[in-house]
Order: sequence, then structure tokens, then C-alpha cells
Amino acid sequence: MTTFSAGTLVSARGRDWVVLPESAPDMLVLRPLGGADDDIAAVFPDFEPVKSAEFAPPTPSDLGDAYAASLLRSALRIGFRSGAGPFRSLAGIAVEPRAYQLVPLLMALRQRTVRMLISDDVGIGKTVEAGLIASELLAQGSASKLAVLCSPALAEQWQAELRTKFGIDAELVLASTVSKLERGLDLGQSLFDKHPHVIVSMDFIKSTRHRDDFVRHCPDLVIVDEAHTCVAADDNTSAQNQLRFELLQRVAADPERHLLLVTATPHSGKESAFRNLLGLVRPELATVDLGSEPGRRMLAQHFVHRKRADVRQYLTKSDGVDDDSLAEETAFPSDRHFKDETYKLSPAYRALLDDAIAYASERVTAADSQGRREARIAWWSAIALLRSLVSSPRAAAQTLRTRSATATAVTAEEADRLGAPLSSDFSDADALEGLDVAPGAETGGVEVDAGARLAELADRAAELEGPAEDKKLAALVKHLKDLLKEGYHPIVFCRYIPTAEYVAEHLEGALGKKTVVRAVTGTLSPQQRLQRIEELAEAAGDAPDARRVLIATDCLSEGVNLQHHFDAVVHYDLAWNPTRHDQREGRVDRYGQKRDVVRVITLYGSDNGIDGKVLDVLIKKHRQIRKDLGISVSVPDAASQGVTDAIVEWLLLRGQEQEQGSLFDVEEYRAIDKKAAALATEWQSAAEKEKTSRSRFAQHAIRPDEVAQEVGAIRDTLGRAAEIRDFVRQSLRALDGVLRDEPGGSGDFTADVSGTPAGLRDALLPVLGGDAVGSGRPVPFRATAAVARGEAALVRTDQAVVALAGYVLNAALDDQVSGPRPARRCGVIRTRAVTGRTTLLLVRYRFHLTLPSRTGVRQLVAEDARLLAFAGAPANATWLPTGDALLLLDAAADENTDPGFGERTMDRILDGLPDVTDHLEAYGEELAADLLASHRRVRSAAGEIVRGLTVTVQKPADVLGAYVYLPASTPVAAGGNA
Repeated sequence: MTTFSAGTLVSARGRDWVVLPESAPDMLVLRPLGGADDDIAAVFPDFEPVKSAEFAPPTPSDLGDAYAASLLRSALRIGFRSGAGPFRSLAGIAVEPRAYQLVPLLMALRQRTVRMLISDDVGIGKTVEAGLIASELLAQGSASKLAVLCSPALAEQWQAELRTKFGIDAELVLASTVSKLERGLDLGQSLFDKHPHVIVSMDFIKSTRHRDDFVRHCPDLVIVDEAHTCVAADDNTSAQNQLRFELLQRVAADPERHLLLVTATPHSGKESAFRNLLGLVRPELATVDLGSEPGRRMLAQHFVHRKRADVRQYLTKSDGVDDDSLAEETAFPSDRHFKDETYKLSPAYRALLDDAIAYASERVTAADSQGRREARIAWWSAIALLRSLVSSPRAAAQTLRTRSATATAVTAEEADRLGAPLSSDFSDADALEGLDVAPGAETGGVEVDAGARLAELADRAAELEGPAEDKKLAALVKHLKDLLKEGYHPIVFCRYIPTAEYVAEHLEGALGKKTVVRAVTGTLSPQQRLQRIEELAEAAGDAPDARRVLIATDCLSEGVNLQHHFDAVVHYDLAWNPTRHDQREGRVDRYGQKRDVVRVITLYGSDNGIDGKVLDVLIKKHRQIRKDLGISVSVPDAASQGVTDAIVEWLLLRGQEQEQGSLFDVEEYRAIDKKAAALATEWQSAAEKEKTSRSRFAQHAIRPDEVAQEVGAIRDTLGRAAEIRDFVRQSLRALDGVLRDEPGGSGDFTADVSGTPAGLRDALLPVLGGDAVGSGRPVPFRATAAVARGEAALVRTDQAVVALAGYVLNAALDDQVSGPRPARRCGVIRTRAVTGRTTLLLVRYRFHLTLPSRTGVRQLVAEDARLLAFAGAPANATWLPTGDALLLLDAAADENTDPGFGERTMDRILDGLPDVTDHLEAYGEELAADLLASHRRVRSAAGEIVRGLTVTVQKPADVLGAYVYLPASTPVAAGGNA
């Protein structure tokens, strides 16, 4: 029986394959030549023929033009899914990371057991950074299983991100899916053993049984999203936060487990919570002196903490790199434009609010004499009533007709636990799910006429619906029309489901025929919310005068990224925690937003007794801190509650006194100002701590020049942005696509691909859709990697670019393909760029890698493509520097070449290629040595992982293309290539 070593080329089933290290004499594990891991197959030599294969040489008669070599090289490099460099996963993922997003990956690969706290600012791309580390650890074999712990609202988004961007298929383990998953288990089997990659809802593992099962069978790689909600800060921490913290302590207790904690708010002035978070990463960090140099060095190995200004421009000379050749500018919006718009209550609404305040005041006063439990129930019911009245007539009516959740409380503490989440907006709320329902105000067990009074108030509220009596709604319509006229697509955030539904109903048809309005609330599942948003975008269409308006509750204020469809935010209801406003605005103010400035409008009532002070004390203070620091600092919850409690207390006091004057000009109102001053002092202290934290813990573990070195190596292997852009443009034009540049000089363009060859249309159909491939809808190609649905990114991992590259490569290798073939394996070009005959070779190298890891040694086969050029005949070749070889790709054809002469020239060159075999093999050895050094460099801090690392080049190399450049009749200008 013939045996085949790893990396050799074999022929079976009518195609050529590369033998992989997992092969055995009786079973070969094969990957198609140039193919991906998804195409791997097992072949049994005893049952089907397998023979050694050599890569066929180019055909001399199949000559291409001056672009043939460049297009073939680009198509080959785009198709690589098994790169030889130290980052095993980058060639195969479907996302092109920004250079700054490689920093956490570089930090992780310097640790034997990866423990990271990734705390970059909102919108920078923490999910991508965590996904890069996870995919790399899985690709290297350092991890075999993955669990993502997140809120249930974000679970499906994490699943989609991992699948579409990183090729990781993870099972959803939620309260709604666990029963079905457990039915498929064998006796005694854990679902965490059956499913290697899982996304687990934090709500799911609240129960002791599931929590213990997870810990016993926990994967060796765990990502925790919104990790700040999973640590205990003090004795007042919520029970759910305490349970989560205890779970993570058990998960982190295994010193061999990789752990990635992800949060944009690791500190925010809460030192004890920050220390507990760090203690999960590394126990010593919980107590080490972070003000000392040793403490900062220890933290720097595990903590990355950057704001947008740190990465907006990266790898420039100002970062300490040699030049700007690798510089990246990330297009974050430069600012948010805030505008606070007021409204006044109509007389009827004013009267309703006064009567409701009077009723609530009576209830609170009566309950005070009945015991602490009754007092707390009445208190939360009063807050619910006031907030719903300020929100909308419909929310008020529903609240007045609904029994308060606190009415079932047995103790005052239980009343606080039930009432606070629905009536307040604390930053450490366990989750936003279910918190947008209208809270009840009816408490039961009170005087006989209470029900009748509530019903009468509810009827009056219902009669106030519509812009005639609801001046808040009328103001919204006015401001939305202004935004739409300026070309914006706004999101309107409401506090309660009834308010969102009410607003959506009244906006329908009120904003113009071209405006599509939809509502998304907690009544929809997370997946249905995303579907509703996509339906809105599709219904509005892409016409210049089409407009989209989304009405949403805070079920969309975290996790869901909306920057592709919306560019303005309207706060219809003020949150009592400004962090919630920042979360809402962060849905559109992030990487990928096309607007340089995001518009933010905040509606507030000037005479309802609540909004004005909340705006002044909380919202505006938060904006100022964010402007000063460049990041958000959470409001201290206890002090914030003190302010809002003081406002409510004053309103109830006013209702008791039945005074009709201004709510802001009496002596007692000074109590609010005192609470506000105390809050401002505490908040400013937290901001100063955060500022110190940002400065002290700035990312210094990886220097920009180190990042530049790796980014340069990656782009040299996989292609740079300009190469991808030129490849797509030239290929589509050559394949009869119709391209139109977009104005503004951005480099973006649209392409009509309906006239391209059938094979390409078939490849693009599942990526771009039938309307683009069949009916000719122009497809926008964007220079940014962050693109909307129906657009393509000019990056090597975009699926439309991959499909195009695959077609161009296959057409080049098969000279029997009918129709245009942009890339060819041969070419003879007369050009002024050379003064003598120069030959350019496109060579594919295969490498056999031995990569040791914690879980054992992995044997891999990888590919690389290189350009080599020589002057003169093959037997007496003078080899040119790599830079000169690359320049030949840009050489233009200055004269026509006779086809017969070209074929004879190519015959002579191809016949002489055996004479350059020794040089090609020697160059392959140099590449193997460089790759070995690169692998060692990236893992420099993990010596035990470096030992045993080997890289061997497989011989012979494959000559994919040969191109001869001959001097044109007109002499070359001074400085030309020889």
C-alpha cells in the first residue's frame, strides 16, 4: 500500500487534495487544494483509487492581460482558509478585525491559561475581540468547548455573531429551550457534555440543579457578557447579582479554565465591585496595590480598557510606529448633538395629574399608620402612578386599572424587591426583560371608594389620548417631522409598553406617506424584535426620500445594534438613571454609523413636577461628565434614589396641601436641592476615580509597534484593503458587472451583477439575494467592514467577495470555462516598467506545522502564496527583491503582444522552470524559518507552549502562474525596474 505523508498532493474523486496530519495508512483525511476545512473528506484507499498528484503547469496558449497575475494572486489569497501564520483562525473567520481589536488577542496568546477583562468603551467591538480570542483558542486546540454566559435577551444575538462571523455553532441553553434539549440526552448525560459550544442564559442557571450541573461539566473556555452585573459590590447587592457572583467564583476556581469577562463599565467608582471582578480574573488582583508599579504590571497582563479616542486613529507615527503605512482610522461618530425640548400639560391633563397626586398622597399618608409593609406598598404604587401619568394617557389608564405587583408582598423588604425594578431604573437591574410593562397602582385593602376613584381617574386618562389633549405627543410629532425633513431615521424610546403602542398608533400616517413606523416592545421575543426591525427596513426601502421610525421600549436599549438603520434617538420618557439614556444612544452611536453626528432629542415636561429636576440633576450632569472624560460614569444608585425619592415626596406633600402654585418655588423644595448637591459630590468623586482608573490602567501590555509587526505580517499574507478593493472592481468589470462610483470620494461603489456569468450569479445568490442577482438591484460595496443588510464590505472575509474570488480562481484554473475569465495563469506583457526580460512567478507553498498546546500536539497543514521575480533566462536567473516583484503587478501593458509570439515565449520560460526549482525550495525554507519565528514571537511569554513548535515546508512548491514582462519599444523612464 502506498503511504502519503501530511502535506502531499494526491488525486482522488476527480480532483486534487492535500493530505492532512489526521490521516492513517488505511484512511486519508483530505482537504481540497485551496479549499476550506468545511470541505474536508475521508477517503479509504482500499476502496477507491488514490494516487500521487502534481500540480499541472500553466498552459502556454492560455494567455491573460496585464491584470491576470494580480487578479489570480488576490483570488488565491482571499480563498485561503488555512493560513500558516501564528493566528490560526484569522484566515477562516468572516470578519476583518480592526488593528486595535488584535490587542486583546495578542495579550491572550501570551498567557498559558487565558484570563482577560475586556473593558473597551461602548461601540468599540468587545464582542469581536472576545470572539477572536475564542476562535483562536479553539483553532489552536488550547480550548475544546465554549460557553457564553449572557442575559436571555442577548443570547440569540451572541449565537448569530459566533455563527456568522467566527464559524462557531453554539446551542442556546435558555429557560425556553432546556426542556427540549434535555429530552435528547442519554441517561445520566449532561447537556453541557452533549453540546460542546453553548450560550447560556444567566436566568437559566439561577436554579441550584442547573447551576451545579453547569459547574461540574463547565467548558474549558467561558465568556461572560456584561460581567459587571455578575459581581457583588457590598451587602446591598441584589440577590441575583450575588448568585451570579458565586457561580463565577466556582467557574473561575479551576486554574486551567480560560475566562473572558466582557463589560464596558468595570469600575464606575465602585471599588469593591471592581476588585471582585479582578479577583475572578486573577485572585491576587483582588488585593494587590494597584497604585504600585508591580500591581499595575500584574493588572496590565489581563486588563484592556480603552475609549474611542484611544483607537480612532491607530498605528500612526504618533503611536511610535515607523510610518503610517499600516495606519487605520475607525469611523466612530465624532459627537452626539443634544437638544432638550419641552412641552406643557393641557388644562385637562394638568387637572388629572393634580387629582392623581392628591389620591396618591392620601394613600401614602394612610398607609404610614398601618405599618412598614403597607407604607412601602403605597410608596411604590405612588411612584408607579406618577411615572405612568407622565409617560402617556394609555400607560396611566392601564396602571390605574392594574393591581400593583407589590400588593402581594408579605414584608416591607419584599415590597421593595418587587417594586423597585418596575418603578426605578437602577443601573444594576438584573435584566431589562419584563421591566417595560405598565406597573399597577391598585393595592387593595383600602377604603371602599378607592376602586371607584382609580376607575374614574383611568377613564379620564383614556379620554386624553391624542395630540389635542396630550401635548407631549403633539411635541413628538413636531420634532419627528423636523428630523425626518433633515433625512434622519429616529428611534423613539418609551418607558412602558402601553406608551410605545400608543405612540406608534398615533404616528402611523402622521409623518408622511414615505415614512414607515413600527413598534418593538417586550411583548416580542428577542428574535421577533430583530425580525420586526428588518421588516421595518425592508418596508421603508432604500429610496432617498424613504424614512424609518422605530418606537421601542428599553428592551432594545442593550445589546441590539441599530446603527445601520437609525441615526437619531428621541427620549420620549426620561429614565431616572442616565445610564439608561447612554445605553439607548449607544445603539446607534457606534462603529458602522454613517452619520458623523448622532442627533439626540430629550422631551421633558416643564410643569409636571418630575421631568425638569430629573433632567437637570441627573441627565445633564451625566452628559457633562461624559463630555469631560470621553466615557460614561454610572450614577451612584443610592444617591440617585435619594434625589428621585425627594422629588416624589415633595409632589405628594404638594398634593396633601392642595396648593396649585408652581412646584419649584417653595421652601420645602430645597430638600431636593440638598439631595442633588450630595449626589453631585458623590458622582463627581466617582468620575474622578474613573478618570484616574483610565489613566492608571491604560493598555500598555502590548506596544503599538508590536501590533504593527503582526498586522503587517497578516496583511502581507492575506491581503491589504487596497488589494481587495482593486480585485473586486477589476473582476466585476471584467465579468460584465456594471459599476457606479458613489459621490464623495469614499471609494464606495454600487454594482449591478445581473449580467455576470451564470456561475458567478449562482455563487452570489445566497449571499446577496434574488433581487440583486436576478432583477439587477445595485449592490453597495463599502470600504468599511460594518455594513448593513444587502450591502457588501470590501474585505476578504465578506461572503460576496469570497464568492467572487472563488469564481475567478476556478475559472483561471479551468481553461474550459466559457465566458470571460479575468485571471489567467500565463501572460506576456510589453511594458515600459522593465528594461529587460523579467519573469514573475506566483508560487503556492504548503507548510506542515507542529503546534503544541495544553491539550496536546496538533499537526496542521497550511498554505501561503508568494510572488518571486527574476531577470534573464531561468538557467541564469537574477532574482529581484520582493518589493520589485510586487511592483510588477502594477505594470501596465504599453504595447500589444502578438499571440503566437507570446505562446512561444511562454513555452521557453515554462520549459526552463526546472532550473529555478532549487531557488524556490530555498525560499520556502526561508519562509518556514520566518513563520517559526513569528509563532515563537507571538507566544513569547508562554515558554512551555513554544517548546516543540516546528514549521516544515512541503516540496515541491506549486507554480500557479508565470508572467513574462518584456520592454516596450519606447525606453523606460529613469528609475524603472530592470
